[in-house]
Amino acid sequence: MRMSLRLKTILGIATIEALLLLLLVSMTLDYLRSTNYEGLTKRASTTATLFATTTKDAVLSYDLASLEAFVTEVMKNPDLVYARVLGPQGTVFAQAGEASVLGLVFQADKDVEQITDGVFDTFAEISEGGKTYGRVELGIDINSLTETINEAKQKSATIAALEMALVALFSLILGTYLTKQLNVLTKAAKSISRGRLDIEVPVSGHDEVADVAKAFNSMAGNLKEVSARRDEFELELRKLNQSLEQRVEKRTQQLQEKNSQLEQANREIKETQAQLVHSEKMASVGILAAGVAHEINNPMGFVISNISTLELYVQNYRKLLESYQKLAAADSSQERKQLLEEIQGLEQEVDLEFMSEDIEELMNDTKEGTNRVKEIVKGLKEFSHVDQSENFHMADINACIETTLKVVNNELKYHCELVTELGELPDIYCAPGQIKQVLLNLLLNAGHSIEDKGTITITTECMDDQIKICIQDTGCGIDEHQMDKLFDPFFTTKSVGEGTGLGLAISYGIIVDEHKGNIEVSSEVGKGTEFTITLPVVTQPD
Repeated sequence: MRMSLRLKTILGIATIEALLLLLLVSMTLDYLRSTNYEGLTKRASTTATLFATTTKDAVLSYDLASLEAFVTEVMKNPDLVYARVLGPQGTVFAQAGEASVLGLVFQADKDVEQITDGVFDTFAEISEGGKTYGRVELGIDINSLTETINEAKQKSATIAALEMALVALFSLILGTYLTKQLNVLTKAAKSISRGRLDIEVPVSGHDEVADVAKAFNSMAGNLKEVSARRDEFELELRKLNQSLEQRVEKRTQQLQEKNSQLEQANREIKETQAQLVHSEKMASVGILAAGVAHEINNPMGFVISNISTLELYVQNYRKLLESYQKLAAADSSQERKQLLEEIQGLEQEVDLEFMSEDIEELMNDTKEGTNRVKEIVKGLKEFSHVDQSENFHMADINACIETTLKVVNNELKYHCELVTELGELPDIYCAPGQIKQVLLNLLLNAGHSIEDKGTITITTECMDDQIKICIQDTGCGIDEHQMDKLFDPFFTTKSVGEGTGLGLAISYGIIVDEHKGNIEVSSEVGKGTEFTITLPVVTQPD
C-alpha cells in the first residue's frame, strides 16, 4: 500500500508530538504524585511525632482524662480519620475516630501508592530514657489527594488531545501545500525521463519550494546541454572503438608472448635454483669427504685385521680337523694313542680355548665395523639425491636432525661437543631433504667458527603451532656490521677458497620461500652465534 507524503507528514508530526506530550504529561504527573505523596508522608510523620511528644507525660502518669482530651484535640486536624494512644503491652488508653476504621487491625503504611483502603496508617513511639512506654497511631484520609491527582490526569489528557488536533490540522495544511508543489515537479521529472528536456516548471513565491523549482529548471537546462554533448561524444567513441579493438587485439598478443617468456624464465630459474641447491649440497658433502674417509678407515682397519686373524684360526681348525679324521680312521690302539697325543699337543699349540672365545668377539667387532661403514655411506647417499630433497611429505624434524648429526659427526666430533635437547614434535608436511641441507650448512658453519674446542647445542620445541629449532655454538661470533649481509648470495666470512657464500642464502630460500617459515640469527663476537629456525605446523599441502 502506497502512503502519500501528506499522510506521512501528518503521521510523522503527530507521532513526534504524541511522544513529547506523553513524556511531558508523564513527567508532570509523576512529579505531582511524588510531591504530594512525599508531603503526605512527611505530614503524617510530623503529626505522629508531635502527638507522641504531647501525650508522653500523660502516658507516663496514666492520666487518661488528659489523653482523651489530646485525642479529641488532634482529631480536629483535617483529613484525620482516627487517632489512638496505646500504653505498654498495647493497652488502648484513648482513641477517637470512625468506628469502622478503629475496628481494623493496625498495619503501618510506608508507600502511599500501595494503600488500598484510602487511609494512610502511621505511628510514633512514646519513649523516655531509651525505654518505650507506648505509642500513638494515626490514620489520614488520602481520598482528597487521590481525587486531586485524578483531576490533574483528566485535564492533562484534555489538553494533550486538543494540542494533537491542532498539530494534525497544521500537518494537513502543510502536507497539502507540499504535495501540490511536488506533483508539479513529479510531472516535470516524468517528462524529462521520456526525453523531453525543454520543459520548465512554473515558479511561484519565495520559499524553499520555489528554490527547488528554480534548481529543477536549471537542472533541466544542464541536462539538455549535457545530452547534446553526450551525442557528440558517442559519435567520437564509436570511431575510437573501431581502432581500439585492433590495438587491444595487438596488445593482447604481445602480452601472451611476454607471459610465455616469463613462464620459460621462471622454469629456468627453478631449474637453476635446484642445480644450485644440489651443487651446494655436493660441496658440503665434499667438505665432509676427508672426515668420512678417516671414519670409514678406522672400522675397516680392524675389520681387515680381524679377517686376517680369522684366516689363521681357520687354518688351525683345519689342522685339528685332519687330525680328528686320522684318529677316526686308525685301526690299532697304539696308533690312536699316538694321534691323541699329537692332537693334545696341537690344541695346546693353537690355544684352542682362547681361539674359540676370540672368534665370537672378532665376529661381533667385524659386524659393528661394517654397520658403522653402512650408516656413514647411507647418510651421504641421502644427502646426495636431488629427488629426495625436493619431495614434500610428512616427516619428523627430530629424525632429520639425528640423520644430519650422523653425517656431520665425523667433521665435528674431534673439536666440538654436540649437545642435543630435542623436544616432542608433531610430524609436519615438508621436504626433509631440504631441511637436512639447511641443518648441515648451519652445523658446518658452527663447527668452522670453533677454532680449538667448543660446544654446539641443538634444541627443538613446539609452541603455538610453530616448530622452533635452535643451533647455538661457542665459536668466534660474527661482527655486527656483517649481520645485515649474512643471507646475501656469495657473501662469506671465510677466507677465499674456503666457502662459496651460498650456504646461508640457500638455507634462507628453503626455510622462508619453500616452507613459509623464518630464520633469525643473533651473535656476539668472542662468545658465539645462535641460529633460530621456525617452521609452521602444516599437515597437508596448500
